[in-house]
Amino acid sequence: MQLNWHSITNVDEVASPALLIYPGRIEENIRRMIALAGQAARLRPHVKTHKMPEIVRMQMALGIRKFKCATIAETEMAASCGAPDVLLAYQPVGPAVRRLLQLAQAFRSTRFSTIADDAEAIRRLSKELAEAGVTMEVLLDVDCGMHRCGIVPGPAAVELYRLIASLPGLKPGGLHAYDGHIHDSDLAERTNKCEEAFAPVEALREELVKDGLSVPGIVAGGTPTFPIHARRQDVECSPGTCILWDFGYGTKLPDLDFLPAALVLTRVISKPGANRLCLDLGHKAIASENPHPRVQFLDLPDAQAVSHSEEHLVVQTECAAEFAVGDCFYGVPWHICPTVALHAQAVVVQGGRVQARWKVVARDRVLTF
Repeated sequence: MQLNWHSITNVDEVASPALLIYPGRIEENIRRMIALAGQAARLRPHVKTHKMPEIVRMQMALGIRKFKCATIAETEMAASCGAPDVLLAYQPVGPAVRRLLQLAQAFRSTRFSTIADDAEAIRRLSKELAEAGVTMEVLLDVDCGMHRCGIVPGPAAVELYRLIASLPGLKPGGLHAYDGHIHDSDLAERTNKCEEAFAPVEALREELVKDGLSVPGIVAGGTPTFPIHARRQDVECSPGTCILWDFGYGTKLPDLDFLPAALVLTRVISKPGANRLCLDLGHKAIASENPHPRVQFLDLPDAQAVSHSEEHLVVQTECAAEFAVGDCFYGVPWHICPTVALHAQAVVVQGGRVQARWKVVARDRVLTF
């Protein structure tokens, strides 16, 4: 790795804490995603990690045409970039049904689809779409072992898929299977668990096809199982984290070769005793749902968290005496996705200098619709 690739020569222009974005590294990660998938058409990357239109456009420039989203705002952001195909991978309920319909009416050049696992939610979606004269593909959300969303493969899943195929305004779009519970460090073990979880999904597809139902495809997996699903030629892969990468997956998934492309910038704001530094990197600037370490400092590898609160992170390090109040550190977040959502904008670093600032558009819950 190039020494000090992360350093910013005009760092005095950046208020901390800040989210830093390195477009050159993002582009390289996109290229590595495409290489792993075999071709761009195999990819439906998740935008929840970055939430920025500039990154959607970078992916489109390299041939990616399909995207996956978790919110209506992310769906609108992708459509506003001219994305041809956008999947809302979150069952629309309540006002989200109307908002999704409004997006379909506003962005006629984008093909929208969504997922569902509940009969009443499917009927509500059908009613709204049919009354508006809009038809949308709905993928059956399949529970392949995570037990968070989806329906377990079996007779009830077949009946629910038949319901999608029978209702006005809806078109069966295939199956969606997210296996986020599989993230073993050992690739062989991860592969075995992925194959075991996916077998009932494949069996469900075969049963649906035998019943004469259209099953256009399967959208499967996230970043940990990406290299496994990439071997299936008839599956769309939907990784997200590998766009920016993070300390967590970098530690847990050594077989995946992606570059950290987003960092947090923090400064020393106090020196509360020997071997301790207080940084302006509180819960509001770095994802804190996991235990420590929540960040890996590139220039302070021995730092150990002592306390963490809304605005402060106190670390212990044998090197504390070498640093003064005001000095900067660059950190790789353990979990980049929720870290990005804590920042209203990202500072864009190219050639060792701050070149621009990108708004984290889809961190907002409502854009237009």
